[in-house]
Amino acid sequence: MARTIRLRAEAFGKAIRLAGYTSDYRLAKAMEVNRSTVARVVAGELQPGPAFIGGALTALAPMQFDDLFTVEKVEQP
Repeated sequence: MARTIRLRAEAFGKAIRLAGYTSDYRLAKAMEVNRSTVARVVAGELQPGPAFIGGALTALAPMQFDDLFTVEKVEQP
């Protein structure tokens, strides 16, 4: 079975508020990704990639990987 990484959206939102980011633009700038990438990952339209994960862990420190993301099994057809 394959695996994928998913954002823990509720925990991510809480971490953003605790870190004091007041807009997607400021968060995206701190994460060094596009604002649209943040919006699409949060909405579940896009899987978080390495740049998003690394940016989130940097911008939202001291949050750890397991605080913000989960590894899930994906069924193969």
